[in-house]
Amino acid sequence: MSSVHLLMHVRSDDEDGEGAKMIGVYSTEETAKAAIDRLKVQPGFIDHPNGFHIDRYEIDHDNWTEGFISWDEAYPPNA
Repeated sequence: MSSVHLLMHVRSDDEDGEGAKMIGVYSTEETAKAAIDRLKVQPGFIDHPNGFHIDRYEIDHDNWTEGFISWDEAYPPNA
């Protein structure tokens, strides 16, 4: 296995990202989609069916290489 599939869910009305949930890590896209099929009828998920996202990640590979800045640096409160 050279990659995995990360399944996340974010509510459509979640503007600050605090409702983001990491559901699981799967060996194939098909198994991640099967998890969506199981979860999309559950409380909460059923109200936000478009909140599921599958991202593929290479194993033993840097996926974020550009560095980062804080939210306050990007959006200063008094700007």
